[in-house]
Amino acid sequence: MIDWNAHLIIGPIVLPMIIASAMLLLDERRRTLKAALSLSAMAAILIMALVLLHESANGAVGGGDTARVYRLGSWAAPYGIVLVADRLSTMMVALTSVLGGCALIFALARWDRAGPRFHALFLLLIMGVNGALLTGDLFNLFVFFEIMLAASYGLALHGSGEARVRAGVIYIAVNLTASLLFLIGVSLIYGVMGTLNMADVATRVATISVDDLGLFHIGAAVLGTAFLIKCAMWPMGFWLPPTYSAASAPAAAVFAILSKVGVYVVIRLSLLLFGADAGASTGFGLTWLFVGGLATIAFGTFGLVASRDLSRAAGFGVMISSGTVLASLGVGDAATLSGALFYLIGSTLACAALFLLAEILQRGRESDVGEARAVFDDEYRDPFDDEERNEPGLVIPAAVAALGGAFLICTLMVAGLPPLAGFVGKLSMISALVGVGDAAAWTLAAVLSVSSLGALIGLTRLGVGAIWTRDEDAPAFVVGAAELTAVAALLGACVFLAIFAGSALIYTDHTAAWLADPQGYIHAVLGGGGR
Repeated sequence: MIDWNAHLIIGPIVLPMIIASAMLLLDERRRTLKAALSLSAMAAILIMALVLLHESANGAVGGGDTARVYRLGSWAAPYGIVLVADRLSTMMVALTSVLGGCALIFALARWDRAGPRFHALFLLLIMGVNGALLTGDLFNLFVFFEIMLAASYGLALHGSGEARVRAGVIYIAVNLTASLLFLIGVSLIYGVMGTLNMADVATRVATISVDDLGLFHIGAAVLGTAFLIKCAMWPMGFWLPPTYSAASAPAAAVFAILSKVGVYVVIRLSLLLFGADAGASTGFGLTWLFVGGLATIAFGTFGLVASRDLSRAAGFGVMISSGTVLASLGVGDAATLSGALFYLIGSTLACAALFLLAEILQRGRESDVGEARAVFDDEYRDPFDDEERNEPGLVIPAAVAALGGAFLICTLMVAGLPPLAGFVGKLSMISALVGVGDAAAWTLAAVLSVSSLGALIGLTRLGVGAIWTRDEDAPAFVVGAAELTAVAALLGACVFLAIFAGSALIYTDHTAAWLADPQGYIHAVLGGGGR
């Protein structure tokens, strides 16, 4: 009898891969079937992610001393492929499943019909993200990164239109460059270490000879640059706001997690390979992360204040979120990192909701409709026709109130103001930084405070313009049932995070402590129990 629980880790990777592959065999007219399959897949992935998250939260004591390891083919690491579910990776998989599910629901209102192969591309993106989060070696990290990026190229162009094509070309060129750097960095590390298993590399870092140490650091720096491009760290993040603002709303919403995959990898490798036991490599790159994170927060804040487009402002919000976590990691304090991880969850959900709200509030612009045309059936129906958009629509003042309330929640979350989770995360970070008390900590605390003010000013101005000072001849707000459900679910998750902030902070505290002591991870992968 198959022990399904033993194979749970691989589920979030295999399930979307199988269903996406099956969808490629289906005709594009089978929209209802494809939507049902996609929703079922995302629901199953969410359940698996929550089970893994529950096991991670309750199977560790005093900061987390276990990781669940899945050895494909029962080959032991470092020779075989391993998947590792620990506190950080399961948290990120759960975040991906929530965000991806809500973006998919929003897309069912109309965007899944604006071009071919939407559902297959969407599930392949989710597969790549989950694989990158769960893999235990650098080679398969590259494989899953490329799957994720290839799917994102299609989604970035989904719906056609000149703006998407222009932004998509830049996006593809930048990420192909990052992939080239990824390969160079991995090659240099393999040439020095003779292994790509992350836990195995961690055990050998302290023993690298003086002659090879410089080459290893170069490889790590090149590899880190590839990830920082994906994080959109300044000055390498110029591509993010125009790309995300030009993409369709559900694509932009799910893209909010892509930059966080880069952040995840930077956190994982920085603390695993360059922790306290890394000898001469201890703390390698932290100063650059701190400075780059500060610059990214500043650039994102100025960009958000200067934005005249709500979708573009949301893109700058994604940059601020990434910069906050990178700068907090650069401080080198576990308590600060704990607050940053908490903030990462809330800000990612809020930025995704902001992309969806922006599409609703700015609907009707010529650039929104663009040149979207379905290329697949002879019974083409305009995906932007009101009658096609599933009868339930709110063309009453209640829609304005609902959208205004949703926008207020997004603003409070992105700016980090009370009483929502964004404030809890920033307060936790600032409290920890005050405890550190050095110049770098005080600088970051000041930048975080100014960033909150800038985000509040920028988003308030855009919200007033989009909701309360619209032109008299502007069309009434029409919110489809699927759209309202998706936005409400994301904002509900933000409120839920605020209500249970105490438990969530305990989880992130234990996660930061687990990351600060990589021996538990190394033992689980190389010497602990697993499949």
